[in-house]
Amino acid sequence: MAGKLTTHVLDTSRGIPGSNMKVELYVIQEEHGLERAVLIDKGVTNTDGRMDTPFLEDQLIVGIYELRFYVGAYYETFLVKSGIRSIWDVIPLRFEIVNIDEHYHVPLLVAPGGYSTYRGS
Repeated sequence: MAGKLTTHVLDTSRGIPGSNMKVELYVIQEEHGLERAVLIDKGVTNTDGRMDTPFLEDQLIVGIYELRFYVGAYYETFLVKSGIRSIWDVIPLRFEIVNIDEHYHVPLLVAPGGYSTYRGS
């Protein structure tokens, strides 16, 4: 069974899934000692804060990857009305895939003043 990459966004400030958030996936390549981020997939979270399909399903390759979560645009849709502003624009989460047969789950828990992540299951 081949591995896959999934993500999930939870808006901890409101206790709900982070829906309709743009997420991009990059592979990090090194050329002549310089890093380069190459966009390989993108999408928008659904009403459950998840992507409709996994990233890299059956296409995992060992390497360094980065998920970019566009939380600034997400919060702009409702926080301006409440007077609360988030300091976050884009949150990058960089991780390494070392086993192409595993399921890598990288969730983001986000609020206007902080965020956290962990290796999920």
